[in-house]
Amino acid sequence: MSSTKQGGWPRGCYRDRLLFSDGEVIVWEWRSNLVVDTARLLIAGFMRGDGPSGIQRLLIGRGQAEWDLGSTPQPVRSNHELIDPSPFEIVLTSNEIKYLDAAGNPTPGPTPRLRVVVTLGAGEPPGDDPYPLREFGLFGSFGGDAYMINYVRHGVIQKPGDATLERTIQLVF
Repeated sequence: MSSTKQGGWPRGCYRDRLLFSDGEVIVWEWRSNLVVDTARLLIAGFMRGDGPSGIQRLLIGRGQAEWDLGSTPQPVRSNHELIDPSPFEIVLTSNEIKYLDAAGNPTPGPTPRLRVVVTLGAGEPPGDDPYPLREFGLFGSFGGDAYMINYVRHGVIQKPGDATLERTIQLVF
């Protein structure tokens, strides 16, 4: 078997919208995310019939404050967890995960494209106000263990406690 990958490595992108209580809205442009090595373990387990589960949760972390002093170090494919030792966890449902057609529109049938939309409302994450967001990752599970699917580190987003953050993630397999 050739080591050349047909279609390339799975890839993704994400976009954030921050909605303030006074009606102001900040929308970031689409940016790339990184599908990591452990995503392939989930795919292999599925293909073998071992029963891994796909996207189960989104973890959001503070990253490291020193990232704000220069450029944020980019993750690598071998990363398998966030830097933040106590990230905020959002359990996802199938309602938040949609198949997309080639034009990016939701479609009922399976396709190699997925969109995940997660909303952090008022008071989420709890704690710091504003809460400094610098990293996130999607996770599945296999044999009861968490497996990272994708990982992003980005410049700090200071989310006020009364604001809403809508994060849209798209993946292509």
